[in-house]
Amino acid sequence: MSDTIKQSPNVVGSRLTFTEKFRLQTWLMGIIAFAVVLFLLVQAKFILIALAIAIILFSLTADAINSISQLRIGNFRIANWLASIVAVALIASGLLTLAGLVISQINTVLSTTLSYTDDAQRAVAQMFSWMGEDVEASVLATVRSIEISSYLRSAAGQAGTILSQVVLIILFVGFLFAERVWFGTKLENLMEDQAKARRISAIMGSIIRRVNRYLLVKALISTVTGIAIFLLLRVFSLEFAVAMGLLTFVLNFIPSVGSIIATLIVTLVAYIQVPEPQTAVLIFVLAGMTQFLLGNVIDPMLMGKTLRLSSFGIIISLAFWGAVWGIPGMFLAVPFMVSAMIICSHIPAARPVAVLLSREGLPEEEFPLTIQQRDDEADPMGGDMRAAMNAAE
Repeated sequence: MSDTIKQSPNVVGSRLTFTEKFRLQTWLMGIIAFAVVLFLLVQAKFILIALAIAIILFSLTADAINSISQLRIGNFRIANWLASIVAVALIASGLLTLAGLVISQINTVLSTTLSYTDDAQRAVAQMFSWMGEDVEASVLATVRSIEISSYLRSAAGQAGTILSQVVLIILFVGFLFAERVWFGTKLENLMEDQAKARRISAIMGSIIRRVNRYLLVKALISTVTGIAIFLLLRVFSLEFAVAMGLLTFVLNFIPSVGSIIATLIVTLVAYIQVPEPQTAVLIFVLAGMTQFLLGNVIDPMLMGKTLRLSSFGIIISLAFWGAVWGIPGMFLAVPFMVSAMIICSHIPAARPVAVLLSREGLPEEEFPLTIQQRDDEADPMGGDMRAAMNAAE
């Protein structure tokens, strides 16, 4: 009996073939690598968020700079370095202006929030008045137990980091423009194959075009929506019109849930200030109609088939990047998802991932591989052996 017990581990171990052991080891190494990458993403999020935003701003302006550098005014041609310096200066001034506007509006809201604290608490409690006086009193007591001052101090601290983040983004953008001239040469030397380098460059160009179109359309729709909300609050002579317009502009970059959150916040701010609930309901209806018209009608018309992303995949991406990087991660969720879908669609082994991320399950491949290239990517050692045999012949 003891011999049987001693031999049982060996018997179990012998049931696993070499392939099964290799797969198990691969899965375990993949889980460990994912945990390490996730840890690094969380710990270095301040730098990585700035780098991601800098890359997006660089991609938005790189094509324009190339076009400007090719223009001629008589015999004078705009130098590439001059166009890059002008682009960096414009990006820096735009970011600093936007950061100053955001910080000033945050300070305005924080300085006047305390005066509306009692009104806000009573307004929230009155929402539950239809459930009875006891429920209304209980909600009011719960709301008053929240220490608003601590949240205000935390918000003020977060506002203080905006300027440092903007400075870091400007530095990253400047270095990216300084390196862009040599990017093609570095890619060819890295790949050691001009065909592969051109293909990777074409895939990156596809990612940049789609992300740029998405961001430009979103910026246009968000700007129009923010102006509409600002005018709506101005018509009703309510405070925080500029702050609500800016908040709507920012939150509209978060797909699916951003516009809903912005509408609810605008309605709550209006409900606190107006004496009758009917006015708040009217503002809610007008703001919701504006969001629906611009976000669900005009936005898809302008976007076309640029994204073709799964709605469920977008929600998962929002949840993941929101948990890892907070609100900035939710802004970057869609560009990251577009990049992942395009890259996976060009890798045969990862194409199922692209199918899951796409809307119709048919991710388009703008630069399809030939049969020989697919065989080489699926079996790189085999491709090297065939090349060696061809060279020997």
